[in-house]
Amino acid sequence: MPGPLLDTLRGANLSRRPVWLMRQAGRYLPEYRELRSQKGGFLALVYDTDAAAEVTVQPIRRFGFDGAILFSDILIVPYAMGQDLRFLVGEGPDLSPRLLDVALDSLVAVPERLSPIYETVAKVKAQLSPETTLLGFAGSPWTVATYMVAGEGSRDHHDTRALAYRDPGAFQAIIDAITQVTIEYLSGQVEAGAEGLQLFDSWSGSLAPAEFERWVIAPNAKIAAEMQRRYPHVPVIGFPKGAGEKLAAYARETGVNAVGVDETIDPLWAAREMPAGMPVQGNLDPLLLLAGGPELERQTIRVLEAFADRPHVFNLGHGIGQHTPIGNVEALLGIVRGWSH
Repeated sequence: MPGPLLDTLRGANLSRRPVWLMRQAGRYLPEYRELRSQKGGFLALVYDTDAAAEVTVQPIRRFGFDGAILFSDILIVPYAMGQDLRFLVGEGPDLSPRLLDVALDSLVAVPERLSPIYETVAKVKAQLSPETTLLGFAGSPWTVATYMVAGEGSRDHHDTRALAYRDPGAFQAIIDAITQVTIEYLSGQVEAGAEGLQLFDSWSGSLAPAEFERWVIAPNAKIAAEMQRRYPHVPVIGFPKGAGEKLAAYARETGVNAVGVDETIDPLWAAREMPAGMPVQGNLDPLLLLAGGPELERQTIRVLEAFADRPHVFNLGHGIGQHTPIGNVEALLGIVRGWSH
C-alpha cells in the first residue's frame, strides 16, 4: 500500500496533508552532528553507504515524516562525469577542472562513482515502513552546469550565463550531457528502491525568461518524459527555486507530476496559476520555522488553506536551516497533522 505522500504525488487530495522537509536529514539534528563528527568530511559521509542510510532515516525515526529523501548531493553527477569534487570547510564545493578552462569532451567519465548512491537507496528502503515514501533526487541540468562551468557556487552565475550567451552550442552540449547522465542516475535510484524523485533547480531564478525556457524547462521536460516512459508509476517533483512568475510555464511545459513552490511565491497565486489538479509542494519560509512562535502557526495554516482544493504536500520553500530548534519542528508537525479540510 502506498503511503500518503505517494498517493498525493499521484493526484489524491487527502484531508491530512503529508509532510516532509527539504534538508530534513542534516545539521539541525544532534544525531547527525554526532555521526558527521565520526565520519569526517561531507563527501566521505555520502560515500559511506551505511552512514548515509542512517542519516536519511534519522529524521524519520525522530519525527515520522511521510517521506524520506536520500542523503547525497547534486554534485555527484559532475563527479561521475569526470570532475574532481571537494567540499572546502567554510567555502563550499570545489569542482575541477572548470569547464571555463577545459572542453567538456576532455573529461573522463567515472560512472562507478554513482554505484554507492544506489547502495544507500537500497539500504534506506530496507529500513522504511511501506507508509513512508522514499524520494530520490538530482540537481537539474542548469543548476549542475553552473557548478561545472565555474567550479564553485556563485552569487549570480555570471560565468555560466555569459558562456550560454557567448557560445550557446557549446553550452547546449554541456546541458545535454548532464541531462543524459541525470536520466541514468535517477533510473538507478528507482531500480534501487526510490518511489518518487525530485529535481532541484536551485539557481533557476538567475535566468531571463527566454533562457529559462531553454536551460530549465527544456532539459527538465526531457528528463520528466524519459522517467515517465521508463517508470510511469514514479512521480517526479520539479522544484525551480526562484522561478517567480515563470513557475506557471514550468508547471505546464515540463511534464513533471508535481511542482515545488519556494517561499517567495504567494501560495494563493500558486493555487490559482498551477494547472488544475496538479499536486503542489511547499512553501513555508524556512526562517519562520527557525523563528517559531504564533507567526509560525498563522503562516502554516495560511499555506494549508491556500492549497486546500488541490493535492498538497506540506514542505518548506527551501531547506531547513541548521540552527532550527527541534521544538519548532515538532510544533510545525503538530499544526500540519492537526489540520484537515
